[in-house]
Amino acid sequence: MSGGGIKRVAVLFGGISAEREVSLASGQQVIAALNSAGYDVLPILVGADLGAVIAALTPPPDAVFNALHGRFGEDGTIQGVLDYMGIPYTHSGVRASAMAMDKSVAKAAFAAAGLPLAQHRIVPRDELAEADPLPRPYVLKPVNEGSSVGVFIIRNGDNRRADIARDWPFGDAVMAEEYIAGRELTVAVLEGRALAVTEIRADGFYDYNAKYSEGGSRHDIPARVAPSVTERAKDAAVAAHRALGCRGASRADFRYDDETDRLVLLEVNTQPGLTPTSLLPEQAAHCGMDFPALCAWMVEHAACRV
Repeated sequence: MSGGGIKRVAVLFGGISAEREVSLASGQQVIAALNSAGYDVLPILVGADLGAVIAALTPPPDAVFNALHGRFGEDGTIQGVLDYMGIPYTHSGVRASAMAMDKSVAKAAFAAAGLPLAQHRIVPRDELAEADPLPRPYVLKPVNEGSSVGVFIIRNGDNRRADIARDWPFGDAVMAEEYIAGRELTVAVLEGRALAVTEIRADGFYDYNAKYSEGGSRHDIPARVAPSVTERAKDAAVAAHRALGCRGASRADFRYDDETDRLVLLEVNTQPGLTPTSLLPEQAAHCGMDFPALCAWMVEHAACRV
């Protein structure tokens, strides 16, 4: 299945973010898939020693499959290193990765593109300790994390706000966002093409455990929503991909409220998970692209980004 001039592919996985375990799972899946697709695969388990990563990439492979998640892996950091070394890599470049990872910057880009957003604001920790930043219910989340790490829903009668502010481990600022009732929808995009709309059903909040535990959530693909909602979600996902300047694969997450017909874009993930429970591989399979073919597509679209 390997094609073009790309034969030897290094897979970066692990990393030093809060999402290391997810990346380990993604990396193992990708390594197996690329081997089955006919590539010469070089697994590189990434830790805190950047020099060791650079040494492992010397001499350079034909391409890097970036299976890292979270800070330093999908925020533009490793992308800049690979650009500096002149090694083509999968997924988005420095600028798009950094913008998507910073929720406030991403939302500004989405707003400029006219995409539907929830009310939100960045709140200093000390201000959060003193008062509600938005009318309840609202959501608190880190500005620069993914996979629902550190996300809290504050509802009426909830007295955790001051404790959350005091113990907040993600810097001096918190993203507060209006809570949108309704369904959780997601749309994967491959280089400008929306694949499908999936509805995610979880018992309670779709948190880290629900995302990555076997049976933690159920995925309805295609989502049982009106055709007009499907098209709106697909169009918004592609528009969000373009607003950030994403390349390769991305995944846009939405909330949809049936009662008000309100569709809200939450965020775009520039490094969608590739674990056995992940959404992008499911959508690709739904469209007739199996997992080795999906990984090969990403490798064949690898490039040094701008």
